[in-house]
Amino acid sequence: MLACVTTFALEGVSSQEVTVEVDVRRGLSAFTLVGLPDRAVRESRERVRAALLNSGLDFPQKRITVNLAPAHVRKEGPSFDLAIAVGVLAASEQVPQEPLGGCALCGELSLSGEVRPVRGALATALGARRCGYGSLLVPEDNAPEAALVDDIEVRGIPSLARIADLLHGRWLPEPAGPREPHAAEADDRPDLTDVRGQDDAKRALEIAAAGGHNLLMIGPPGAGKTMLARRLPGMLPPPSFEEALEITQVHSAAGIGGGRLAPERPFRAPHHTISAQGLVGGGNRPRPGEITLAHRGVLFLDELPEFGRAAVDALRQPLEDGRVTIMRGQRTLEFPANAMVVAACNRCPCARSPDRCSCTSTEMARYLRRLSGPLLDRIDLVCQVEQAAPLELVGGSDRRSRSKAVRKRVMAARLRQQRRLAGSSAICNGDMDGRLTRREVPLDATLSTRMLAARDRLDLSGRGHDRVLRVARTIADLDRRRALQLSDLDEALSYRLDGLELLAA
Repeated sequence: MLACVTTFALEGVSSQEVTVEVDVRRGLSAFTLVGLPDRAVRESRERVRAALLNSGLDFPQKRITVNLAPAHVRKEGPSFDLAIAVGVLAASEQVPQEPLGGCALCGELSLSGEVRPVRGALATALGARRCGYGSLLVPEDNAPEAALVDDIEVRGIPSLARIADLLHGRWLPEPAGPREPHAAEADDRPDLTDVRGQDDAKRALEIAAAGGHNLLMIGPPGAGKTMLARRLPGMLPPPSFEEALEITQVHSAAGIGGGRLAPERPFRAPHHTISAQGLVGGGNRPRPGEITLAHRGVLFLDELPEFGRAAVDALRQPLEDGRVTIMRGQRTLEFPANAMVVAACNRCPCARSPDRCSCTSTEMARYLRRLSGPLLDRIDLVCQVEQAAPLELVGGSDRRSRSKAVRKRVMAARLRQQRRLAGSSAICNGDMDGRLTRREVPLDATLSTRMLAARDRLDLSGRGHDRVLRVARTIADLDRRRALQLSDLDEALSYRLDGLELLAA
């Protein structure tokens, strides 16, 4: 007898529908699995056999053929266990097939028949809704995560015996609901007032947060670069429901997150020994990289010159397009990668003050060659972070520089950007492309003259020109101005001018 069960395969951070076709007929006892399964899927034969027997169900001593369709898509991981086991039960007439209509399921089986959680439950739920399924059966631990998706009924299944009772109508679990997110308390977050002094760097950080711009901080060790970067998430507005769903989907596909809707934007700070695959994703079984795990949040690259050149250069395309495209084994996967990149570095290899620096010109040239020119061209703001004065270290804090106050100003600026950019794919100034920048940041004669003079002096590329205009637009949004002023453009140029002159020094 033939039975068909629907499940979903994880493809990057999304999912693809897979039909599990199970044929049970008389013949020599055999269990054949086809449809491009990997080793973990092939091993499901032993897990399914033991789970059925230990759940008090029969394993048919017949010829069993399982096909995972479409057959040209490679199947990976143990999430097909539950669908294969239910297909064997239905094909051997141990459970009715009618309740499986309009229903999808996924889960890993233990040898005792317990249903274990899997990665990508949220992607599976989104795929089931997209394909028109009204019900989804998942492991109990995955049920709250899958229940974040509207218009689909999610039920948690504890064991294989229980799903047999469900299909027979002897048991019906309550539909699952999402868990309440754990919102971080304001007092638990690092606050900007912990950083004494550094008014210029705090201003650059506020502009970066308001417009979603990339930032590079240059200064001696201990000046506060890392402290400033780690306080950026507390300055960013909380994610909208759609953004939180994207963040949760990425973390679910990577096997992190805890199954709750993300309450805050992510902050990722990989070590400088990370590989290019670890930074942008990839591998034999492509997994999301750090730039994807920081989607809609912040990717902090401390000690930027110490990162491998290949890893840093791999960030060029994600910073421009907001996504990573990877091709492995004749298939193309796309990972979202719309993150703010914040980097920090020293002035020179010895990292001493200029009057004590002992670096030779050769050492300086070698150090600066580690900084990728194309990557620096994609940095919107470059600021110098000097050591704080002793009086600033022992003085009181400024209430205006509290993260809560800065966040309020940033949220007001973001709201103005959302209203202006409504109807486009951009949600903040940093997301605008060249055409949208020219439309939303018009220049009068005075501003055009100043911009032409700056392009000749700074040797700005076309990309650098557009990024200066986006930063100027953000400065105007922070100051609640509709029209761009000369002071906005000058401040945006100063961040690009000071930083790049310092690197060339």
